[in-house]
Amino acid sequence: MAVLKKIRSRWWSQTETPADYSPPTEETLRLSGGFKYDVRPLTISQLDECWRLDQHCFVDGEAYSRETFEYLLTAPESVSFRTVTSGGVMVGFVIGLVEPDHTGHVTTVGVAPDHRRRHLAKRLMAEVEAGFRQRQVRLVRLEVRSLNIAAQKLYESLGYTVTQRLPRYYSNGGDGLLMLKSLE
Repeated sequence: MAVLKKIRSRWWSQTETPADYSPPTEETLRLSGGFKYDVRPLTISQLDECWRLDQHCFVDGEAYSRETFEYLLTAPESVSFRTVTSGGVMVGFVIGLVEPDHTGHVTTVGVAPDHRRRHLAKRLMAEVEAGFRQRQVRLVRLEVRSLNIAAQKLYESLGYTVTQRLPRYYSNGGDGLLMLKSLE
């Protein structure tokens, strides 16, 4: 999970979402074990649910504040999705931002511990990348803990490459890795 060092000022505050951008329609995922999940857009109306899930996903002190989620979910450059159970409970989320240089930045991906290993993060990454493509993003970046081998393997399987080590990137002093992927 990438850590926002500071809540940056809103980019393109006067710019509207491109007219040709439309979030993907709800898509049902049927996965092993008979579980059924839907991928839906993530909006400010799910702020508290997303924040609580983040607190559950990241218990190592790297969870975002509620204010950071509010910023991320209201930013015009946000590209965000959630995974919900058939009962409507959010069990995963991804939030990305389109930066001024048209780079996509995956700021956070979270899946509830009891719903992991069901390819939900992979599906969420595919959705955020599709949202980035609709906004003419050609390069996506993300940061991941240097010790989070499982996440690194996931991102590598999706075509991301480690390009830089980020010493003491996380607030607890842990190193991060910058990973990039071309969408072209």
